[in-house]
Amino acid sequence: MAGEPIAIIPVAGVGTRLRPHTHTLPKVLLHVAGKPIIAHILDDLPDLGIREAVLIVGYMGDLVREYVTRNYPRLKTHFVDQPERLGLGHAVSLAAPYVDDRPVLIILGDTIFEADLRGVLGGSKNAIGVKAVEDPRRFGIVETRDGRVTLLVEKPERPASNLAITGIYYFTTARPLFAALDEIQRKDIRTKGEFQLTDAMELMVQQGIELTTFPVEGWYDCGKTETLLETNRVLLGKKAGARTIAGSVIHAPVSIAANAEVENCIIGPYVSIAAGAKLKNAVVRDSIVNLNATIEDILIERSVVGDNAVVRGAFKRLNVGDSSELEIT
Repeated sequence: MAGEPIAIIPVAGVGTRLRPHTHTLPKVLLHVAGKPIIAHILDDLPDLGIREAVLIVGYMGDLVREYVTRNYPRLKTHFVDQPERLGLGHAVSLAAPYVDDRPVLIILGDTIFEADLRGVLGGSKNAIGVKAVEDPRRFGIVETRDGRVTLLVEKPERPASNLAITGIYYFTTARPLFAALDEIQRKDIRTKGEFQLTDAMELMVQQGIELTTFPVEGWYDCGKTETLLETNRVLLGKKAGARTIAGSVIHAPVSIAANAEVENCIIGPYVSIAAGAKLKNAVVRDSIVNLNATIEDILIERSVVGDNAVVRGAFKRLNVGDSSELEIT
């Protein structure tokens, strides 16, 4: 191996399935379980011995650059713009000038993982993170024999394997990968109109380059509001502790920023409240409240409240007699 490992993190996606939140914020900066999605990835890099990363940016890339530069001053970062969305393979290929032939860890910036990455980086083989799924037609899949990858297919109609590619990859040397990415672009090999990383890795397999797999225990999607909330629930259940706030009732697990203001509220379970948020006379459960949001006099559940949003309502006290009919609008 030549040199220290480097990370490539593609974060250029628009995040259309998370609108309206992604009209004003890139998907990777949305909060889940107490911090932005991308922070769950970047926080793990030092323990893996990775001190340098290339982020492939696009939609609202300046906001990503500002956040990473401000919050990770010890991480040497390079930002490369992907002006045209030509696929994951194209995005990764843009990192080539910064990688050379070093070991490289590729992590998709909008998904959170739990896996033994330290063991993977300590190994001597190229490896793809995989997880068994119920419907492999929705994913890139791998077929293996004796621990070695024999075939990779992007979203097959008739999958012969249920091992889905989760979006995390390790290559002991980067040069063969970039050569394969160059070849699929030079020959205009596309799947569903895009240059796919899966196709480049399949080309590597055809060339006799050994690829193996490693298991991904936790694979948490943040691509839609429902899955973002599900990820919030799972991660809070694993990591968040109890919290006490005078004058309010807190049902763990929750994550409440130190400078968030909570007054006369019932919070939780499964609530993430970001810095600067203000909550008063509210009941909030199974929800994510983003930076500087205001919530007053309302009950919300299974909700995502964006940065600087204001949500107000009105609680009603009722004393309704027998055989009554009441309509509240």
